[in-house]
Amino acid sequence: MATPTDTAVVAPPKPPPPGGGDAGLWHAVWTLALATGAGGRAILAGWDPIAISLALMVVPALAGWIVRRGREGLPGFLVLLLWASAGGSAAMLLGGVAGPLGVFCLTPVAAASAFGGRRRMSQGGALAAMAAAVVLMLKLAGVALPYGLDAVTPSEAATMWLGAFALGATGLGLAAGLLMSNRRTAEAERRAEAEASRLRSDYYWLEYFLHGQPHLLLLLDHEGRVKGSFGHPPEGMDVSALIENGLMAQVFDGDRPAVRAAMDEALAHEWGEAGFATEGSPDRWTVVAFARLGPDELAASIRDATHQRAHEAGLEQARADAEALNAGKSRFLANMSHELRTPLNAIIGFSDIMRTAMFGPLAPKYAEYAGLIHESGGHLLDLINDVLDMSKIEAERFDLAREEFDAREAVSAALRLVRVQADANGVALRGVLPAQPLEVDADRRALKQIVLNLVSNALKFTSNGGQVTVTARPQGENLEITVADSGVGISKSDLARLGRPYEQAGEASQRSKGTGLGLSLVRAFAELHGGTMSIESTLGEGTAVTVRLPVLLDAPAETPDPASFAGNVVAFKPQR
Repeated sequence: MATPTDTAVVAPPKPPPPGGGDAGLWHAVWTLALATGAGGRAILAGWDPIAISLALMVVPALAGWIVRRGREGLPGFLVLLLWASAGGSAAMLLGGVAGPLGVFCLTPVAAASAFGGRRRMSQGGALAAMAAAVVLMLKLAGVALPYGLDAVTPSEAATMWLGAFALGATGLGLAAGLLMSNRRTAEAERRAEAEASRLRSDYYWLEYFLHGQPHLLLLLDHEGRVKGSFGHPPEGMDVSALIENGLMAQVFDGDRPAVRAAMDEALAHEWGEAGFATEGSPDRWTVVAFARLGPDELAASIRDATHQRAHEAGLEQARADAEALNAGKSRFLANMSHELRTPLNAIIGFSDIMRTAMFGPLAPKYAEYAGLIHESGGHLLDLINDVLDMSKIEAERFDLAREEFDAREAVSAALRLVRVQADANGVALRGVLPAQPLEVDADRRALKQIVLNLVSNALKFTSNGGQVTVTARPQGENLEITVADSGVGISKSDLARLGRPYEQAGEASQRSKGTGLGLSLVRAFAELHGGTMSIESTLGEGTAVTVRLPVLLDAPAETPDPASFAGNVVAFKPQR
C-alpha cells in the first residue's frame, strides 16, 4: 500500500483569461494589415471603393483589439456583428458576394475562432451567412450605392490582387483562429488532467485521514444502508454486520424511532442527531449525527458517549438533589412562620408594655433596656418577615390577596411608615401622586411592601441632606411606581447581581443593615402581578428603581404629563 509520501500533489497552473491575449493579438494583426492596405491604396489611387472597403474593415478589427476578452458576454457579440456589417459593406462596394471582397463576409467566423468557444463559433457562422444573404439580396434588388461608388470599377489586375489579398487574409485569419482555439482546448485538457491528479492526491490524503480518525464515519442511503465506512467503530458495534444489514440493525429496538426521526430531520433540514443503545451492548450509549449530502444520501458520524452520558446523568442528579434541598429549606421556613413570629410578637408586646410603664414606673436603666428590646425585636421581625415571604415565594406557596383599592392610599401609608427613618437620616422624602384616584386590582400588602422596600433601600444609600422621591402614576395599562434617590449610586458589577435573593451592594456597613432580600422581594411581588422591575443607576449620582404593574382598572386614554402632578406632592422634610 502506498504511503502519503509516495504521492506528489500537482498544483494546476493558473488558467489564462478565456480568449484574452490571443484574441487581442489576432485583431491587432488584422488592424495593422487592413490599415496599411487602406492607407497605401488611398495614397496610390485616392479614396476609391477599394480604399474605402479596406478602411471599413479596420473598424471591427480595432474594436476586437480593444475588447480582447470576447469569449463571453455582449461586447464579443457586438464585435462579431461589426465584422459582419463591415464585411458585407466591403463586399457590396465591389460586386457583392461574387466580387473580390465577397470572402470578407466570412470574417465573423474567423473572429469567432479567435475568441474561442462553441457559442461564439455558432454566432460567427450565423452572422457570416446573414451578411452574405443581405449582400446578395441587395444586389439582386439592384440597390444603388451613394455617390456613384458602384459606377467605379477597379482594373482587372487590381481586382485579382484584391481578391487574392482578401482570400489569403481571411483564410490565414481563420486558420490562425482555429489554431489558437485548438491550443486553448489542449491547455484546458491539460489543466483538467492536472486538477484530476490533484483531486486524486487530495482524496488519498482525505481517505488516509478518515480511516485514522477516532470516530466511525458512514455514507448512507435514505434507508440507512451503508455505502462507505471510515474510522473506528464504538465499542460493542459490529462493522461487518453494520455494512451487511445497515445502521438500523445495530440500534436497540426502543431507540430506532428516535434514530429514524433524526435521519428524516437531516434529509429535510440538512442536520439531525440522536442517541441510542447498540443491539449487542445495551449498556453502551452511542450518539449519531446525520448530515445530508444529497436528496437520498447521508453522512453519519458515530461516537461512543457512554462516559459522557454517565457524567451528564450525575450532573442532572446533583442538580435535582440541590433543587430538592433548596425546596425543602423553603418549605421548612414557610411552615415555621407561625412558630417564629409568635414568640417575637410576645417579646415586642411585653417590651412595649415595660417601655411605656403601663403597670407602673421602672428604673431608668430598665426602661432603657426595654426600649432596646422592643427596637431589636421589631428589627428582627422585619428581617424574619422578609425571609419568610421569600421562602413562601420560592416554595410557590405565596398567594396574592387581590382586591380593588386606590393605590395612592397604599403608597401614602408606606411613606408615613418610613418618615421617621427619613428624619433620622436627615433625608428629604417626598411622594408625587396624581390628583385622580389610581384604582387597581392588586394585593394591597404586596404593593405597600414594594414601596417600603424600595424607600428603605434608597434611605440606606442616601446620605444626610439628600433626597428620595416616590412617584406613582398611570402608564398606559400599567401602574408605574418609581423610587429615585440622590445617593451614592450602584456600580455596574453590583447592578448585575441585584434582584437575586441575598445579594447586597455597597460597603460592609451598609450590607449589615439588611438581608439582601429587599429588591428580590420587590421583583418577586412585581412578577406575581405580571409586572417588571428595572434599575437605573449612576455611581456617585443616585439610583432610580421603576416597577410596572398591569393592575390598573380604568386606564386613562392618554398618559398624563408628570408636570400635572406638581400640585399633589406629599413632602416629609427632615426635622432640623
